[in-house]
Amino acid sequence: MIQIDKHPFVVLLASFFVMWLSMWIGTSMREKQSDLDEEARKDIDVIVAATLTLLGLIIGFSFSMAINRYDQRKVYEEAEANAIGTEYVRADLLPAADAANVQEDLKKYLDQRILFYTTRNERKVEQIDEDTSRLQTELWSAVRMPALAQPTPVAALVVSGMNDVLNSQGYTQAAWWNGIPFGAWALMIAIAICSNLLVGYARRRVGKGVMRHLLLPIVLSIAFAFIADIDSPRWGTIVVHPQNLISLRQSLPSQ
Repeated sequence: MIQIDKHPFVVLLASFFVMWLSMWIGTSMREKQSDLDEEARKDIDVIVAATLTLLGLIIGFSFSMAINRYDQRKVYEEAEANAIGTEYVRADLLPAADAANVQEDLKKYLDQRILFYTTRNERKVEQIDEDTSRLQTELWSAVRMPALAQPTPVAALVVSGMNDVLNSQGYTQAAWWNGIPFGAWALMIAIAICSNLLVGYARRRVGKGVMRHLLLPIVLSIAFAFIADIDSPRWGTIVVHPQNLISLRQSLPSQ
């Protein structure tokens, strides 16, 4: 997926410029030709209507794809909170020293997961990923050693819960990587460019109606930016707030 679609404001400006340029090119092509007869104009109007209809359908499908991915990120945030909370309780089944060690590491791990959702700085995200990976190794070792020392069904239950904690983070990361495919963006932009070219070419009175000249590029650029905003898990304005993780952290003892 192209990197530009991670930043909705960039998508807004870039798409508006491209759409406006397409409209201007279509209008310029129209100025260089003689007036169209009635039959030719009807044909152009049909093509414009069909192209705009196709564009509307593709924008709708892309918006649906972005919404589905946003909902998926919300579901996995809730799943992470449930997995961590369950494992925190199960840790009490371990010997006292091991239980305290696991619970303390789980609280540190929970803090890192909250930072993962709320941080927008790319360098901080890399550090968070490193700290998360380190804590995962420590957590697995913390439950693995007691389970090997006393391989009981209770120990297996704790190990299973820790496995859920680690898996839930992997599912979340996969959901954050799962954006709208580049092919969908390319198809949507290509049809949008064709639509603006045709609308500019089909204008009946060239040189008049500035707002009519700008209206379609403005609407399309806003639609593209809105789709990119929902599809962007970190840099948009519509992001998943880790409410479940934060609530879980507040319910755990600070020490």
